[in-house]
Amino acid sequence: MASRKEDKERLRSERREEEARLERAERARRLRNRVAVVVGVGMAGLVAVFALSSAGGGNAGSGMASASAGAYPYAVGQPGPGAQSPALKLPSTTGGTWDLAAQRGKTTLVYFQEGLGCQPCWDQIKDLEAQPQTLRALGIDQMVSVAGNPPDLMAQKVRDEGITTPVLADPDLSQSSVWQANRYGMMGASANGHSFVVVGPDGEIRWRADYGGSPNYTMYVPVANLVADLRAGLTGAPQDGPGA
Repeated sequence: MASRKEDKERLRSERREEEARLERAERARRLRNRVAVVVGVGMAGLVAVFALSSAGGGNAGSGMASASAGAYPYAVGQPGPGAQSPALKLPSTTGGTWDLAAQRGKTTLVYFQEGLGCQPCWDQIKDLEAQPQTLRALGIDQMVSVAGNPPDLMAQKVRDEGITTPVLADPDLSQSSVWQANRYGMMGASANGHSFVVVGPDGEIRWRADYGGSPNYTMYVPVANLVADLRAGLTGAPQDGPGA
């Protein structure tokens, strides 16, 4: 039978081992926290550098005065300038159904985009929303976007992104395909690309640019460059699509 002295020594030994274990755990916890802080600071720095150097996402206004038309090649799909716009009547993230035919008297910029899997496409909307005067200066009264996702998922996306522009749901691309907007993207015919169409107050297409096609598959155009292309196209110059 162990003596009382031996029991005390055993307990002290167990206590020392437990204290040592707790100390090791605490040192490991502090080390993990330090690593997390260093990594977090490093990532923040990388994000800041990317934001400053990237063409889009929060840097929409830079270079507005110096941007030139044609820097981002695009095709001009059909129906193109001079044609009457096809029907566009789809569920909207703003509620109800949005109908292009009901917009007579307004000049509308229709932006066909890839949808939920394309974050630069949503950044494009947000950057245009951040500078509404740029479109107004070109005589454009409103913008609407079209993507091939279910309306409930896109409604959640616009809430998450803080977007107020109506985004129209065309899940089977039945209307987008009439506009041939799903012919200019990296997803083939299964999704829209990155196409902008200006529809005049009389329903006639005044300008079109399909940026998303081969070989560049552009999914974001800096606002300054987009505005430069719009300005050049809306002045009445023949539109062949630079670099297309």
